[in-house]
Amino acid sequence: MVALLDPSLNCCGLTMGLTTAEYQPLLLGLDSHARIPDLSSVAVEEFLQHRPVALRWWPRLVAWESRLLWLLSGASIVVSIFNYMLSFVTLMFTGHLGALELAGASIASVGIQGLAYGIMLGMASAVQTVCGQAYGAKQYSSMGIICQRAIVLHLGAAVLLTFLYWYSGDILQAIGQTESIAQQGQVFARGLIPQIYAFAISCPMQRFLQAQNIVNPLAFMSVGVLLVHTLLTWVVVYVLDYGLLGAALTLSLSWWFLVIVNGLYIVLSPSCKETWTGLSSRAFSGIWPYFKLTVASAVMLCLEIWYNQGLVLISGLLSNPTIALDSISICMNYLNWDMQFMLGLSAAASVRVSNELGAGHPRVAKFSVFVVNGTSILISIVFSAIVLIFRVGLSKAFTSDSEVIEAVSDLTPLLAISVFLNGIQPILSGVAIGSGWQAIVAYVNLATYYIIGLPIGCVLGFKTSLGVAGIWWGMIIGVLLQTATLIILTARTNWNKEVEKAVDRLKNSANEETDSETGTSGTH
Repeated sequence: MVALLDPSLNCCGLTMGLTTAEYQPLLLGLDSHARIPDLSSVAVEEFLQHRPVALRWWPRLVAWESRLLWLLSGASIVVSIFNYMLSFVTLMFTGHLGALELAGASIASVGIQGLAYGIMLGMASAVQTVCGQAYGAKQYSSMGIICQRAIVLHLGAAVLLTFLYWYSGDILQAIGQTESIAQQGQVFARGLIPQIYAFAISCPMQRFLQAQNIVNPLAFMSVGVLLVHTLLTWVVVYVLDYGLLGAALTLSLSWWFLVIVNGLYIVLSPSCKETWTGLSSRAFSGIWPYFKLTVASAVMLCLEIWYNQGLVLISGLLSNPTIALDSISICMNYLNWDMQFMLGLSAAASVRVSNELGAGHPRVAKFSVFVVNGTSILISIVFSAIVLIFRVGLSKAFTSDSEVIEAVSDLTPLLAISVFLNGIQPILSGVAIGSGWQAIVAYVNLATYYIIGLPIGCVLGFKTSLGVAGIWWGMIIGVLLQTATLIILTARTNWNKEVEKAVDRLKNSANEETDSETGTSGTH
């Protein structure tokens, strides 16, 4: 029957060792939903190779890819949102301590913690690239080494960032924040110093697990830690009355809970038996090539994260900085909620693309890009509508100040535009991470955000009556330009060459480890 429908497909399917059942959902026009899980990437890659593909088969292909996408992204979104909610809950409690405390905590969270988190998250995206491609190529034993190598580099970065946290008050004043806000920010930032080292371990471990499609356990761990964190923060801030410092230290402690449960899962779970073979000195081999990818990854994501944080910092230089900071911080918190959701989709896109490139499936990788972008755009339209509908009530979870509530309401149309753009830009960045394009995207981000978007925002914010809205318009222009550039870059990609690059990257990593082992054995 298959041969009658398409003899060439049957021939190629037999050559590839595929069963007739793998093609039946596509070729026989039967109930595809019951058989979609039976499809494999190998079968779909082979099928997409034969053009043209009939229109009636595309819904089945989209359903297959969407199923894989949501199996990954559903739990990844939970992880991303609940990890973010650790800081969100802390800011909610500090907001009820007073407007000054909220402003100090917000500026420290954005200007200091955001800086560190951007570096750690950016560096960890290299784990996503290399581990994801190694998993697709079935080079399982190298994944644990890559994770350990990443932790070594992350801890080194954490030591350097400690000085930034300790002297945060002087730094915040140097960039124009008022003395009272800077002092509160320093109290909060110093309480977050233990959190830096938790970041350094947790970020690589989570990317290590995500690269091998282990996401549901991560979601359960994130939910559990958030529940504990909420209870502890309430006790520390309201019952024990430890104030701003107590809230920050509780946030640090909760991140260490996350490190412990993630680490125990990796060491004890049978799911990581092949990918985690224990601590090894090989983690110190191949540091240099991995370091170069790590730096490119960090620069790429930091330029994105700091761009949003810069909006908050610059807003603190406007007249009436307390109202400006409170209103923009509340809007940024909601934008970050949306960003965490989209980062979950982005992580899934990165895993799908890196796995398929590592497995040598360029057509499936390209198809994954189209499906995840279409999905995220539809979701972002819904989220933008929700923001516009509830524009008045968005700020009441943070404050009862009428001036702040009115300022937030005025900014919600811009928030809705940014939410819509979040439906495209983070997903394309996830594709870039999965493909290893971090260095290219870093240049794109530098040009569109800091050479174009930020200066325009400053002019509109300080030279016109727009104020905070003017700064935000500049940010939107930068994101639009960056998104357009990433769309062009993705559309022009030769996915066959990306497979070759993935193979070369894995070979170079393996050669570095082999050379290191040879050198070590030669010294004995």
